[in-house]
Amino acid sequence: MIHHGIFKRRRVHNKMPGGFFNFEEDGTSTRLYGFGHGDHLRLRDEFGNVWRGTAEKVGEEQVRYTFRDANGRTITGVSDSSGVVLRDGRGRTWRGFID
Repeated sequence: MIHHGIFKRRRVHNKMPGGFFNFEEDGTSTRLYGFGHGDHLRLRDEFGNVWRGTAEKVGEEQVRYTFRDANGRTITGVSDSSGVVLRDGRGRTWRGFID
């Protein structure tokens, strides 16, 4: 006897936040841009520095981003439905969006 509907498909992986990133610093208009999903994010700035980072879901609509470069500098921030705001160790603010 075979019963249909006993087993239900479950989604193994949740959709990880990511896409194409585009940020601009408020004061100097320096840009960061790159791509990635989940734990594998990569940004590059105008000076050729590479920033590697991660995305972590904090709530329903919010994601926390953390980026580090080879020199040990960090940029962290949070995204919501309106965009992404990041802040670095020097207090500079980066605003942008994700496509």
